Amino acid sequence: MTAKTEASKDLPVWAEAIRQKYLAGEASLFVLHGNVYDRFWVGEKSWSLQDFLAHVLFQNKNKVVLELSLGRGLRALRTDNTEVVPGLDRRLDETGIAGLLNAVEVQMLSGLSVALVIPYASTLLPNGETQFLSVDERVTLTTLHRWSLDIDIAKQDALVILITESLAEINQALVSNPRVATVEIPIPDHDERAHAIRSSAPKMPEQQVQVLAEQMAGLRALQASSIVASQSPSSLSEDERYDFILKLIKGQKDDAERAQRLAKITAGMSEHEIAKLVDPSATFEVSVNPDEEMLMIVRKRKREIIEKECSGLIEFIEPKHGLEAVGGCDYIKGELLEIAKVFREGDRTLSPMGLLAVGAMGAGKTYVIKAFVKEAGLVAVTLKNFRSKWNGVTESNLDRVLATVKAMGPIAVIIDEGDRSFGSTSAEVDGGTSSRVMARLKEFMSDTENRGRVLFILMTNRPDRLEVDMKRPGRLDRKIPFFYAQTPNEQADIIQAVYRRYGIKTNIDWTKPEVLLANFEGYSNADLEAVSLLSLDLAQRAKRTIDDDLFTQAANDFIPPREPQMIEFMELLAVQETSRRSLLPERFQKIETKELQERLAVLSSRFR
Repeated sequence: MTAKTEASKDLPVWAEAIRQKYLAGEASLFVLHGNVYDRFWVGEKSWSLQDFLAHVLFQNKNKVVLELSLGRGLRALRTDNTEVVPGLDRRLDETGIAGLLNAVEVQMLSGLSVALVIPYASTLLPNGETQFLSVDERVTLTTLHRWSLDIDIAKQDALVILITESLAEINQALVSNPRVATVEIPIPDHDERAHAIRSSAPKMPEQQVQVLAEQMAGLRALQASSIVASQSPSSLSEDERYDFILKLIKGQKDDAERAQRLAKITAGMSEHEIAKLVDPSATFEVSVNPDEEMLMIVRKRKREIIEKECSGLIEFIEPKHGLEAVGGCDYIKGELLEIAKVFREGDRTLSPMGLLAVGAMGAGKTYVIKAFVKEAGLVAVTLKNFRSKWNGVTESNLDRVLATVKAMGPIAVIIDEGDRSFGSTSAEVDGGTSSRVMARLKEFMSDTENRGRVLFILMTNRPDRLEVDMKRPGRLDRKIPFFYAQTPNEQADIIQAVYRRYGIKTNIDWTKPEVLLANFEGYSNADLEAVSLLSLDLAQRAKRTIDDDLFTQAANDFIPPREPQMIEFMELLAVQETSRRSLLPERFQKIETKELQERLAVLSSRFR
């Protein structure tokens, strides 16, 4: 690592960062975090992270590369036939952690240029208050801290690499040391995924490689490779997969060509798993888009892999309808259509960083936002509860989710009931976890590199419970207010949209909605849907088509929940939060700020 070699030209950006920081004397102890369990390609060969460090990054510098872990104790990863200090290969139970660290230090001071790699570093150096650490953990912390500052060790070109998936899992006293450098290994970009696919499926046409690399955004190189590997250990070969798929779709148009394409992207799968993915009844016009069926299956596999990778912390959303299926809400649909157009055209400059959907329960926030995501052509996920009672796990969960989300962009991250997920929590209750989580989330949401790539959408009926800093422009740029339909015409639009969505035919006369819906004042969008579906139930029992009489019967039978003051409070909060008056219904557009604040003050005392 003293000079740039030919091999270093192919180094990943993160590896080059280590090299440069080390040569500049900034640090000799590094913490690698992020995508640490992947495979890393150099030319046509892939390496695990430990082997990449030992045989690629350190190949021209460190003569002795050691590994220290709980599972294997101390062992040599590479020695270059150099005579090393006796007794290096030891188990942890023979000398304890102190003995192993002492053996490494002796080796470091021997003048042989040593690199020490510590995988699963959080098992030796877990995060937590010093007084709660075990003796071995304190020994590890103090020894590594001393090494990072020791001039004699630095003169011997000693290098220490700690490997962890999340920085939050490592003791922060070490991470915050100015002589310790943290380097993130990101999830592979398009070119790295293409390289992995190309190396694993050398016969695949380049055009297909590029298409798959685009679709696999968010996957590790190892995962992308495993999907297209022509031969997978202890599973069906590509030829066996081809024969099985051909049996499934035999007799359909272009069956042989389809089977050939699908066999390439079902590596590692059993016949049962393939049968679940491949739809024998589906037909595709290969001449129009020869890759459509293949991409559909890749998207399914990607979804399953990422949901499993994130331990169920995110869930993919696949809305069936766009904004054309939304009834009413004309005051905000125009705004959402404009935002959707910006994302479809890829205009990152005009793309908002985030949206805040506010309004009373039952106002249609969830349905409309999902329709917007479909309209914008965005991949969408919901962020589930990532909080844990265990120290450091919540931060680790969030880091994993954010890294995956960033790699998958452009993407929408939808957070329902945002006040519960990101509302204020006392540090006395959770030891400061919430404040650290909020700080990390705010940092990510305001990162301008994510503009046009990651769109956060928070939905809540209690925006007053969100921190003010969370709602500022640059994080949640647009505040979209949702209100109940106010006129019979708006209510009729919503009811008709419900019938269309479910494919329900009716004989209702909508020419005079003010008569049919005379008693619907104060009904929420959810109430209107409930009445519509109740009318369907009555029609099926009577074995007749829904008409005015059946609808009226359903309306008279339905009892809506009544909480007028709570609804008023939530609507006024939506008025207060909205970013533009033009997004408000006419009845709220001229409300005075003083009047709004006075009424909110009265209601907030009741609904704290």
